[in-house]
Amino acid sequence: MKVFIKKGVLALVAIVACQSLVFAETKPLRIGWVFAMANAPVVIADKKGFFKDEGLEVKIIEFASGPLLNQAMAANELDMAYVGAPPAYHWFSRGLENKILAKVNYGQEAVIARKDSGINTIADLKGKKMAGVRKGSGADVLLRGYVLGEVGKIEPDKDVTVVQMPTGNMPAAVEEKVVDAAYIWEPFTSQSLARGNTKIILDINAELPQHPWYVVIAPPSALKDRKEDVVKALHAHKRAVEFLNSAPTAGSDIIAAAFKLAAITDASGKEHTPADIVAAARTRLGWGYELTAGDKEFIQRLMNYSLALGFIKKEMKPDDLTDTSYMQEAVMKDAPKKAEPKKASKKK
Repeated sequence: MKVFIKKGVLALVAIVACQSLVFAETKPLRIGWVFAMANAPVVIADKKGFFKDEGLEVKIIEFASGPLLNQAMAANELDMAYVGAPPAYHWFSRGLENKILAKVNYGQEAVIARKDSGINTIADLKGKKMAGVRKGSGADVLLRGYVLGEVGKIEPDKDVTVVQMPTGNMPAAVEEKVVDAAYIWEPFTSQSLARGNTKIILDINAELPQHPWYVVIAPPSALKDRKEDVVKALHAHKRAVEFLNSAPTAGSDIIAAAFKLAAITDASGKEHTPADIVAAARTRLGWGYELTAGDKEFIQRLMNYSLALGFIKKEMKPDDLTDTSYMQEAVMKDAPKKAEPKKASKKK
């Protein structure tokens, strides 16, 4: 009797173990992304079924900022993420050894002010208040290091007051004169311009053409335990980028829906449709998946800003945390297969 009970228990344990293994193998790939139009490829890959085509079940999780996303990554709540390069290397410097696998976009940022403000350059912000994001975030690195420091030659927190607020609140804050200007990105820039009360005083993509910003990252655990899924997700990412780049309006309807864009009527009575807003935004950003040598040079520039600002404590190099081999493997999935050589027929 004891023998039968023992065998029954062992069989039950084996069944539970098998079920656990199946669950572990089929659990969704958790992908986080910062809520910005520049991260559209993850939305496109989801809505167009590119992840599904790879046989992947994914869970797409939206975050308001890079620091919040990296907190989730540190808590082992994500397997991959679309995030700015600065948050990725900031957290890497603190021991969170995520790897940058691929590029997501270029461009997206601008500084806006009211048309009637008398502010026409970044230098004009001296003595003023401007809206910005959380100090030490990725966007804050470019704001303090490049926009204020290099372009404006003014010192943040001394010559200009940076008021932290959610990006979506910035247009109203500028238009209602709560602040004098805002460091902002798409689609919020184009929404504000459509209302007709603001102007761009610095288009950062025009000044730094095709500078990379968002990247795809993954933690060591995902690269070790779910490498095949990571490569599949990167292949879906590649397809999404190619789709977005296939035509000027490709994916614009999906983007408009994802960001819940509504038509805007300006002071003259002209209506700007969601399609108009996306089209305007696309003039200030674009998408790519291959991390180039030039991209790494720009990331090095960002690292130098972070060091000077005290956001990291020692010098870093992009190669400290980049590994493009997974993206290369994803690209090879589309490479034409070599035909097998024909076997010579035997003579009779």
